[in-house]
Amino acid sequence: APFFTGALYVGGGLLERLGALIQQSVRDDAARHGLLSIHVQVLHYLSQANSYSDLPIAIADYFGITRGTVSQTLAVLERKGLVAKTPDARHGKRVHLGLTPAGVAVLENSWAERVDSALGTLPLDAALLGDALRGLLVALQRINGQHAFGVCRQCAHFRREPEGARCGLIGEPLASAQTVRICREWSA
Repeated sequence: APFFTGALYVGGGLLERLGALIQQSVRDDAARHGLLSIHVQVLHYLSQANSYSDLPIAIADYFGITRGTVSQTLAVLERKGLVAKTPDARHGKRVHLGLTPAGVAVLENSWAERVDSALGTLPLDAALLGDALRGLLVALQRINGQHAFGVCRQCAHFRREPEGARCGLIGEPLASAQTVRICREWSA
């Protein structure tokens, strides 16, 4: 059953309404650029993904969609000049995906920026809210049997070393820019 915390309704109604408003914002952004919602969502994901997660298979895992849907989505984004593929120097057929300047431009004043702006106006501790929402996300991913994604430096595998950072799972050094990005190898 839903529960109340002070005057804030925290049950499904609040989350449902927030989700609906965010989805409407995504649809509006997509329509403004002649795209579908999934196209804008993939662009936003790629703007946050680290080098372990900027892969087509990671997109499928993150959104819970088929590889075929990812392939079609990427074909549209490439054709529109919003995404570029870069071959992985070490792993044969693997390609990394990145936003082109046009792809970055699509995300300017996007739904995510509007949500961040709205969060910035709240008279509460953003870190506490972030922790609570992350906990909810991880719990829902676990319940739904989905792969968890998270920010690299908040991962159980993250290792801070005198010369920088390292992924304890893969053993590779991490550029500092990668440590604040989403990683598909993330673990609580």
